[in-house]
Amino acid sequence: MSGTLVLVRHGQSEWNLKNLFTGWRDVDLTEQGTAEALTAGQKLKARGMKFDIAYTSALIRAQKTCQHILDVVGQSDLETIRDQALNERDYGDLSGLNKDDARKKWGEEQVHIWRRSYDIAPPGGESLKDTGARVWPYYLHDVQPHVLRGQTVLVAAHGNSLRALIMALDGKSGEEIVKLELGTGVPVIYKLNADSTVASKDVLEG
Repeated sequence: MSGTLVLVRHGQSEWNLKNLFTGWRDVDLTEQGTAEALTAGQKLKARGMKFDIAYTSALIRAQKTCQHILDVVGQSDLETIRDQALNERDYGDLSGLNKDDARKKWGEEQVHIWRRSYDIAPPGGESLKDTGARVWPYYLHDVQPHVLRGQTVLVAAHGNSLRALIMALDGKSGEEIVKLELGTGVPVIYKLNADSTVASKDVLEG
């Protein structure tokens, strides 16, 4: 018996648009972000997708993305679990700063290291490795059991919390995963075997 795991990064947020480090700051979707979430729902509906349960973070941009998808597929009242374990990476002292201003303050090379290294955290924040240390156990304990029972599960979360999941699912290294770009509102569909290995992966771009 194989189950299905659908991962979706939230649609464009107000701070994505302003080029600000967001992290755990609770900012809303833009109009474009809402449209991206609705489009994700339409792509999944076209595939005939129906979900048994949904998971999202404690942040409104992911929650709204999740709800828009469920509305489009006709499952507005589906049980949805919200947990901060799925939150975006905490950018600490960078949170709320314009990325160009951060480069002026700390230098382009240092900011690049914080953004694109696997295990080096910005001041007061998390590295991607730290993010994975909370995301992966939550996935194993709460999410994966549904998939292994043959259910279809939606996870609407964030670029880095989803990178942490994809790193483990795809068997990528730290160096490989930091280079992975996840489009906003782009569903990634995994079919998992009963032994939790990946049977197939499909990215619904375009």
